[in-house]
Amino acid sequence: MKTEIRERKELAVDLMEKLGIYKPYIKEFAENGDHTCFYENFAGFWVYQDKQLFNKMAEIELKYNCTVYAITHEITKFGECYSFLIVPEDDEDWENLVSKQDKYFFAFAYVWNKTYEPDSEFGSIIVQSFGGGIRRVG
Repeated sequence: MKTEIRERKELAVDLMEKLGIYKPYIKEFAENGDHTCFYENFAGFWVYQDKQLFNKMAEIELKYNCTVYAITHEITKFGECYSFLIVPEDDEDWENLVSKQDKYFFAFAYVWNKTYEPDSEFGSIIVQSFGGGIRRVG
């Protein structure tokens, strides 16, 4: 069933808590719609501080009718990638958005390959949490 932004945001807050994200970041996200963090090797920064990334996040949310609640940034052998952790509109897809196995989390994301955009896609990524931040490890 299709959901409202408010419902997706509530679930996003729960997922951020599950990931162990820094509580002040969660609070800002919950209270301010555009206060989403992106993470560089566990360190968090506000997306609105990077105009290009902020615009890409807004484009993804509008195009796919989803809510982005965190973003990781990586340089990989196949390009510079941003992994947008999302809550999709359809609540039938919510059951396994984030799951934990050992010290890692599997999270549903839209991965934007900035270097080679045709390789951008939805899928599960592996995330590690430490000190209130996250990073993609697989």
